[in-house]
Amino acid sequence: MQKGQLGHGDTIQRDRPTVVSELLKYKIVRAGAGRSHTVVMTEDGISLSFGWNKHGQLGSGSVRNEIESSPVRCLVSEVKNIACGADFTVWLTSAEGASILTAGLPQYGQLGHGTDNEYNTKDSSVRLAYEAQPRPRAIASLSGETIIKVACGTNHTVAVDSNGYVYTWGFGGYGRLGHREQKDEWAPRRVDVFQRHNVLPPDAVISAGSVNSACTAGGGQLYMWGKIKNTGDDWMYPKPLMDLSGWNIRCMNSGNMHHFVGADSSCISWGHAQHGELGFGPNGQKSSAIPKKVDILEGMHVISVACGMGHSMVVVDKTNVGDRLDQLDIYDGKASDEGVEEPEIQIAAGKQNAKKGTAKASNNSKKRKNPKDSSDSEGDEDDDDSENSDEQVNGQTEQKGRGSNPAGRGRGKGTNKSTRGRGRPPSANKSSQPSQGRPGKRGRPRKS
Repeated sequence: MQKGQLGHGDTIQRDRPTVVSELLKYKIVRAGAGRSHTVVMTEDGISLSFGWNKHGQLGSGSVRNEIESSPVRCLVSEVKNIACGADFTVWLTSAEGASILTAGLPQYGQLGHGTDNEYNTKDSSVRLAYEAQPRPRAIASLSGETIIKVACGTNHTVAVDSNGYVYTWGFGGYGRLGHREQKDEWAPRRVDVFQRHNVLPPDAVISAGSVNSACTAGGGQLYMWGKIKNTGDDWMYPKPLMDLSGWNIRCMNSGNMHHFVGADSSCISWGHAQHGELGFGPNGQKSSAIPKKVDILEGMHVISVACGMGHSMVVVDKTNVGDRLDQLDIYDGKASDEGVEEPEIQIAAGKQNAKKGTAKASNNSKKRKNPKDSSDSEGDEDDDDSENSDEQVNGQTEQKGRGSNPAGRGRGKGTNKSTRGRGRPPSANKSSQPSQGRPGKRGRPRKS
């Protein structure tokens, strides 16, 4: 696309999956995507990236090329996992003393190095910018810990160490860091709820949405914190989501304000949606305040889920699904020489279909405007595109940050700063929900 994030050496839009030819010589086992960049990991621990590199999020050690439309090597080795925020990247490695490294935009402290690298663009200017961090650097405060899990939101990070302790840092708005306050954290801070007798088990699931975070703790109980739904109080610290108690949760992911879970032989979703991202079908409800099973996937073993700002993806094990997959609609893309049709824009009931370029279409787009995200203010800043030519792997050399003392520097935009949160999402609208998929008496989505 425009920032080269597809890795094909150009900026051409492609409407169907296309093999990245320069990656054919590698066996890719993991991939992550940010706002406009992509990072992959090979079977032998090599990491490559492509796309927008204005903030150094590709981890190549340089910001000379703002766009890298073909894969470039990241300056990390022995990579075990990767995760991408909007404009930054996190790598987990098996290198001694460098189990977690970060690169990219440091604006809210999401890199975890104790600074946001803020500076004035000119001596007499009040406009601020944030120094790009193009070389992956180990987080010093976690040098004595082995980080085994990581997830990234738009501008915050969640990590788990080998002892089962949970750390969060970065943008603190809406309580998404789980520290009972909305202050930004420029270095990893342990979440006190998951200590002592409530540490995370080795098979725990963690997730970071745009404005919230989640994990499974003892007994597989799902905890969430941050902005969970559009109305009501924010959850300023982790609270158990009782609707999913007792389910064997294998995977979870959150988008802007919607959530997907793979558990037992079901796929469950809930939250605020506008584009069908909950998977309930064209005739199903658009949003759901309570977890509800995705009927079309019932009985399938969900391996993995992923959520974007307005879409969702689910990977299922096709071993025992029989002909169930044949019942799903198939989209095979369009050939490059075929014209791309403009989809009809649906207007509210009683109005005719809008035609391209008419005022009705414009009005309709306003009706479907995405809910306001606290990270709307997390805009792009002009950074110095200076090249960092000292290519050191796994960030063993310390760098000097220009940021000031992080104490008290909060940019959280949430209007409700109370430290109280509700223990579970309300279900006042249950009467409007179809009986299929309501939680049972024990707080579980009813199984068929």
